[in-house]
Amino acid sequence: MSRDIRVVVADDHPIVRAGIVGLLESAPGIAVVGEAADGAAAVELAAAERPDLVLMDLRMPGLDGAAATARIVAAGDGTRVLVLTTYETDDHILAAIEAGASGYLLKAAPQEEILAGIRAVAAGETVLAPSIAAKLVLRVRADAASAPPPSLSPRELDVLRLVAEGRSNPEIARALVIGEATVKTHLVHVFEKLEVGDRTRAVTRAMELGLL
Repeated sequence: MSRDIRVVVADDHPIVRAGIVGLLESAPGIAVVGEAADGAAAVELAAAERPDLVLMDLRMPGLDGAAATARIVAAGDGTRVLVLTTYETDDHILAAIEAGASGYLLKAAPQEEILAGIRAVAAGETVLAPSIAAKLVLRVRADAASAPPPSLSPRELDVLRLVAEGRSNPEIARALVIGEATVKTHLVHVFEKLEVGDRTRAVTRAMELGLL
């Protein structure tokens, strides 16, 4: 049996935080190992508990969610960050993604979507709410450089599109009827061409260049 996904919940509103904790504790396979009321506390808890994931609000007193995300990711402990917030402005979205967040969901999302997002991010995938993805596409295309984008092969683009949908390597392999090793090879080539080091940045960079 696989172990529970260990989660720290960071939100400065006690009632909201309690509701999120209650949702997670009622879900199979998820264990809440800490609660934080601000970004600094989230960073400290992440260092102490080394959870699989921090569920991070953005607007918090003192150290905000984006800054806390950057510190947690920079620590290199393998903890991933999923932003869960009410804010969906371009600046908030880009700040969180650039800080290293692996996903961005809205608190208004259905409970099932939030739980699925936690499981996907903990498994190494990228998760973006549909409205967030749409805003991100519009913003990064508007800011895209005029230089021609790197040339990705049709198959590399197929793989990248499925990554953007949050698909895992096995799911991509099944969808494209290729082996998982081939999926990994395509991703290595994509990372090299886009000059990025992970799936999240590959998707955002491809959006910046108008490839997705």
